[in-house]
Parts: sequence; structure tokens; C-alpha cells
Amino acid sequence: MIDELLKFNEAFVAEKGYEKYITTKYPDKKIAIVTCMDTRLVELLPAALGLKNGDVKLIKNAGGTVMHPFGSVVRSLLVAIYELGVQEIMIIGHTDCGVQHMDSELMLKHMRERGVSQDHLDMMEYCDINLRSWLSGFNDTEEAVRKSVHLVKHHPLVPQDLIVRGFIMDSVTGQLTELTNID
Repeated sequence: MIDELLKFNEAFVAEKGYEKYITTKYPDKKIAIVTCMDTRLVELLPAALGLKNGDVKLIKNAGGTVMHPFGSVVRSLLVAIYELGVQEIMIIGHTDCGVQHMDSELMLKHMRERGVSQDHLDMMEYCDINLRSWLSGFNDTEEAVRKSVHLVKHHPLVPQDLIVRGFIMDSVTGQLTELTNID
């Protein structure tokens, strides 16, 4: 499958398909969006928000959540804020998220079935990595978005004048519902 993508890429470059996407690294709308890696959102989210290439910084991960105050999402947000001019952040969860109710025990079982040795799993635990916690999902999408907004708003390295708002997107229609009263 990767070879098919590479073949398409070769033709895309040869035919100068990239020309309509040329922009700068600075987001025109000065917004960063943290959202889920869900395949339904790849085209739906930008279409539902009227975004084009160059408008926003888009940070995607499983669940669209900020899991750790010093993880890669916060690092990306800090780069976006201090180096690329972002002034507002949207954290967008979505309905029917695959991370909701994710079972870490089941994922660990799948890892073992795919050849990850128990020794490697034990080593992670020995190194103080709680795999059950790290690989767990969330039960309530709204609560997960609220926690993420709270973490970003109150992060010691995030400026107080930054606007941070949370939303849930309908995975079918693209409709956004804003979450209010987030401290």
C-alpha cells in the first residue's frame, strides 16, 4: 500500500499538483487546533470549519487530548504560540471516538499477540511506565476535552492572554458544539 502512495506522490510532484497548496509555516488565522487522528475527520474537520492549507496549525493524536503537561502536544502548542504566532487554540473532540472506552488490557493482549515480549512489557513497568494508564482511553469525551482545555489554560508556560476553547464535533455532520464554563 505504501508503494501505491509513493507512485501517486511521484506523479503529483511531476504534474506540479503541489502548487495550489503553497503557503508559509505561519498560520494565517493564528489558530492551533488539537483534534483526533480519526479518519473521518481528515477532510470533514477542515471542510466543516472552512479551512484551507495555511490557515491553522493542526495537531492530531489518538483521542485529540492533551495527556501530559510536558508531552508532544504541549510542546507543539508552545512552538505554535511562541514561534509561529498562534493566539487561539481549539481543542476538538468528536462523537464516537475510538479512544473512548479503550481497554488497555486488550491492547496489551494485542501487543503480545503481535510479538511484543512479556519481557519488554515488564521492562516498561520496571522503568516506571504505567502501561495500563498510558494506553487507557477515556469514558466521557466531553470530560476529556474539558480536562485538556484546563491543562492548556493553566499550563505555567502558556501566556495568560491566550484564548483556549473546547468543542465536540459530530463525526457525521461536522457540527461543532462548544463546551462552556471551563475553568
